Amino acid sequence: MKSFISLFLACLLSVSLSAQRRNSLYNDYIRQYAPLAVAQMRQHKIPASITLAQGLLESGAGRSELARKSNNHFGIKCHSDWRGRTVRHTDDAPNECFRVYGNVEDSYDDHSLFLKRGARYAFLFSLKITDYKAWARGLKTAGYATDPSYANRLITIIEDYELYKYDAEALDKRDTRRIEKELQKKPWLANPHQVYLANDIAYVVARDGDSFQLLGKEFDISWKKLVKYNDLHKAYTLEAGDIIYLKKKRKKALPPHTIYVVRDGDSMHTISQKFAIRLKNLYKMNRKDGEYVPEIGDILRLR
Repeated sequence: MKSFISLFLACLLSVSLSAQRRNSLYNDYIRQYAPLAVAQMRQHKIPASITLAQGLLESGAGRSELARKSNNHFGIKCHSDWRGRTVRHTDDAPNECFRVYGNVEDSYDDHSLFLKRGARYAFLFSLKITDYKAWARGLKTAGYATDPSYANRLITIIEDYELYKYDAEALDKRDTRRIEKELQKKPWLANPHQVYLANDIAYVVARDGDSFQLLGKEFDISWKKLVKYNDLHKAYTLEAGDIIYLKKKRKKALPPHTIYVVRDGDSMHTISQKFAIRLKNLYKMNRKDGEYVPEIGDILRLR
């Protein structure tokens, strides 16, 4: 009996401590924006718990200056593809550029699209949608935030405020069937390509069975653009091990890559792919024409 009473009191104490940890501002934020997070999960397959935890953490429960004045609840910076309004704000560095939204709904929508369209976040969508711990750690691995404790902070918020219950709310049987059908249509979601960087340009390594069309669908890029970005022709058949860039290559290499000594098996194209340099610019830098075939020991300029 004493054992039972002790256990009962311990449970009460645990519940009491959990309640004390809860912040009323966090509770208000959750009540207001949980429906948005659930809707985003149903549409974009991002855990509602993760979206809410990030919103709470990044916006200070909607109280940060970015959230109040710019409706930016996820700390998303401008980046080169942003065409909307911007504001300057000090974060990791002074006077950084951040996105401005007309309303909070737009901020939630853009957060989902930011993750879905970002090549470095592609692997997240192969994770179990209810595994909020894996998603939290994945966001940290992908570089969403510089805080080394970012994943643990998200997980703590989710567990302290029981945000995982919103994942369950979003995932009814109809949603599960829809996800299964989507995986059948988009098999790459189950085994996405790892994204790498060369010369600050994102690329993937082709696997058996890959094609420009399949890679284009996986990364939401026109397959014809992929052909052009990689200085290839439409009839080219991808081979396992081919480097395929997801953006246009640079005109020259970044330091410290200044010269390259040609090795056995090199061609101007393989060198251009190795260093993410446009093929025509590699020829131009070295004053060579299209007839030039590099020989072992030749020294080529990369910048």
